[in-house]
Amino acid sequence: MKLNSIQTLRILGNIEGISYLLLLGIAMPMKYFFGIPMAVKIVGMAHGVLFLAYCLLLVLQIRMNKWHVLFGIYLFVATLIPFGTFLTDRKLRTLEITNS
Repeated sequence: MKLNSIQTLRILGNIEGISYLLLLGIAMPMKYFFGIPMAVKIVGMAHGVLFLAYCLLLVLQIRMNKWHVLFGIYLFVATLIPFGTFLTDRKLRTLEITNS
C-alpha cells in the first residue's frame, strides 16, 4: 500500500488528535486528581512531537498542493481544538479522492 501525501497528513492528524485526547482525558486527570505528574510528562512529550510533526507536514502540504493560506490556517486551528483533527479529516479525505 502506497501512501500519498494527503493520506499521510490524515493519518498523522488522527494520531495527533488521539494523543491530544489522551493528554486531556487521561494524563491531566492522573496528574491533578491522583498526583501522578509523570503521565503528563510522557503523554505531553509524545503529543508535542506529534503536533510539531503535523505542523511541519501541514506546511509542506500547503506548499506542495498549492492550498490557500486560509485553508492551512483552518487545518492548524483545528489541531488546537479537541476532536478538531477528526473533523478536518473528512475534508482532507475529499481532497485526497479528487487528487487521485
